[in-house]
Amino acid sequence: MDLRLADKVALVTGASGGIGRAIAETFAGEGARLALLGHTRLAELEGRIRAQGHDDRVLTCGADVTRPEEVEAAFERTVERFGRVDVCVACAGVWPPEAGRLDELPVERVRRTIEIDLLGAIWTARAFLKTLARTGPRPDGHGAALILVGSTAGRFGEAGHADYAAAKAALRGLALSLKNEIVALDPYGRVNVVEPGWTVTPMARAALADPAAVARVVRTMSLRQLGRPEDVARAVVLLASPVAARHVSGEFLTVAGGMEGRVRWEADEVDPAAVRSRLERDGAAAAAARSDGEARSQAVARGTAEPDRGDRAAAPAARRRRPGRAPTGSV
Repeated sequence: MDLRLADKVALVTGASGGIGRAIAETFAGEGARLALLGHTRLAELEGRIRAQGHDDRVLTCGADVTRPEEVEAAFERTVERFGRVDVCVACAGVWPPEAGRLDELPVERVRRTIEIDLLGAIWTARAFLKTLARTGPRPDGHGAALILVGSTAGRFGEAGHADYAAAKAALRGLALSLKNEIVALDPYGRVNVVEPGWTVTPMARAALADPAAVARVVRTMSLRQLGRPEDVARAVVLLASPVAARHVSGEFLTVAGGMEGRVRWEADEVDPAAVRSRLERDGAAAAAARSDGEARSQAVARGTAEPDRGDRAAAPAARRRRPGRAPTGSV
């Protein structure tokens, strides 16, 4: 299925994190133009995406999502570069690794968590709506899409991380409000939430290093496996599509292996070593697929291979280099 994301402009906050990085790379694979917001490792990510033939289709912005003026400046830079913003993904977030009862948590830790996980999403959504008000809807009728990255903690709660759970739960109310506000600016605009469960990211890796912790986590899931950033990224891109999710708004897509708010399996029914082995095997397969895709994109860009109909990541770069044709999607 063609998700119709080629040449769409997608702005992703938290792009330097594990899930945000996967989201950015997945959008790039669909041929989207990208504005990436984050603090660290953006140059490395930008280099990887450019190496796949997206040399003039990516913009990086160092921005603190807790500062609304910096977020708005990033949107303005994106519009200056690409002309508009079609998709906004609010992925910036923090999960403090230290657990503690709410009465034991430092006030500054609670405040910082709320500022990043909730207010950061609010400032991002606000800047997106302001941008839509200025640029208007797309003439082709493909509605704008806002995707908030929440968490199963916002659905089930998470003892020891009440601040994080509260911030993520609030994203549900935010989405249900904004789905009715965005249509005043774009009649086909959509707002949805993706809620990952336990996912192996740099932020969660330390907590999941203990086999006993892995066993406790997967006992609440029907699939008995940990999530990977790519699992979440595919869900985000699906909801961004004006084709696959044309009639989907105000919804919550959980990516958590069938997690429930209760234990599904007894301790002797879970093998942490098998969980880890599957994760490593799937990760190696995904890395090999990415390597093959990058090699093909580079071959297409050099003119030593022809893009096939499904090669949307490479095709825009190849079209830009064909003599006598104007750059695709240039602004």
